[in-house]
Amino acid sequence: MTFVVTENCIKCKYTDCVEVCPVDCFHEGPNFLVIDPDECIDCSLCEPECPAEAIFAEEDVPADQAHFTELNAELAKEWPVITQQQDPLPDAENWDGKAGKLEHLER
Repeated sequence: MTFVVTENCIKCKYTDCVEVCPVDCFHEGPNFLVIDPDECIDCSLCEPECPAEAIFAEEDVPADQAHFTELNAELAKEWPVITQQQDPLPDAENWDGKAGKLEHLER
């Protein structure tokens, strides 16, 4: 099992989760974070740290977000590791909770 970053992270990109990750498995894109499933040790420390509630255990990912499991694995191979907390995107509060954000994912 691994943890998965889902749609609500898009255009928010809160990074509270990276500070608690003991294995540095988060990778950063322009407006989204992903978890490398090969590096994640399933410690669950990141899940409660996400202000957008965008992180789920793989087995708990909502059915309509299941494709994010594969997307995390794909993008983790392309994006650099992030290990320190940064400010969220400037309009993160406006995007938090909005549906249909996948079309806004920047690669």
